[in-house]
Amino acid sequence: MISMTQPMRHIRPYMCMIALFIACALHLSTGFTAPSSASLLGGKRVSQRSIVAALSSLSSSPLSEESQQTCDWSKVTEEWELDCYSRPVLVDGKKKLWEVLMTDSSGNLRARRVLPSNKVNSREVRRVVEEIIEESEVKPSTIRFFRGAMFNMINIALSEIDVIAKPSRCTFALAQWLEERNRDVYPKMEGYRATMSGIGGIGATFLDIRTAVKLPDALRGEKYAFVGLPLAEFLEGGGVNDENVGVGRLCPVDKSLPADTFVQGVVILTPRAKALASWLAGTEVAGLKADLRKRELVMETDIDNQYLMAKLNDDQRKEAAIFEEGKDELGGLHFVSVQKDEDDDPAGFWLLREIPENL
Repeated sequence: MISMTQPMRHIRPYMCMIALFIACALHLSTGFTAPSSASLLGGKRVSQRSIVAALSSLSSSPLSEESQQTCDWSKVTEEWELDCYSRPVLVDGKKKLWEVLMTDSSGNLRARRVLPSNKVNSREVRRVVEEIIEESEVKPSTIRFFRGAMFNMINIALSEIDVIAKPSRCTFALAQWLEERNRDVYPKMEGYRATMSGIGGIGATFLDIRTAVKLPDALRGEKYAFVGLPLAEFLEGGGVNDENVGVGRLCPVDKSLPADTFVQGVVILTPRAKALASWLAGTEVAGLKADLRKRELVMETDIDNQYLMAKLNDDQRKEAAIFEEGKDELGGLHFVSVQKDEDDDPAGFWLLREIPENL
């Protein structure tokens, strides 16, 4: 690997909002190369649309919970998220509780339906989804779902509905809702079984033997750096919002997280920034993961795809460990920014969250 050390550079604030300070060295190679610690500091602050999540009502009966909650329709998006799966509750002590949960990408809309265990099929799922859409003032254009174990059933169910079905782990609002229910709702239900929780069927299978494949040569970045940005920049009144992230997306942020902490992320620098950002937008980039054992930086996309971004040497592995520690401290929250060079505005900026495997 050929490398070239360069002095610290200041990146021009983009959209009057963020300046990137890359400390230490950026290295050059035919693919991605060495990361370097850095911080992203906010410039001019722009108000961010607040994300308001309705609280799930609690019930001692798994069948009597409110099925659809009142929400502010002006804040509901056209990008919805769907889950159909069994929960850690036995109905009448015998059969698993099956639910259909639907929310929008902001987490404002929340709809729940119970499926009889003998009617868990694509036809019934389609009926429930159509019913929820019919009752909603905002109609979805896209519906994402993340469970590999339910791929065929949900894909068939959505195929006859006028929406774009996207198998994707970018179901961040849905994951947050499921975590709330696993913590606050299911344990209070009659028939709850703790031993049944944590079997989520996320991605491909519970036995993950996937191997990351290399990005196409035309999409590889020349440089990258591990960086950090204050969490406050993603909260209401912060400098990052849906209007200034290029073709990227922002996942909902848990407001209980400390605003003075730093969100860890990766900046990818490449002359093909627009092409790479467009590709990431089309492939549902779900997150970045540093595999410290394999010494690899991997990008997760779609429902179960992995792309190798970089091989990590000893120093880079230390940087990656800090990146992973930062993710753990904020419940998997992290970001990726794609830009042409240190002085250019991002072509795409994604705030992401690694979905827990026990949903």
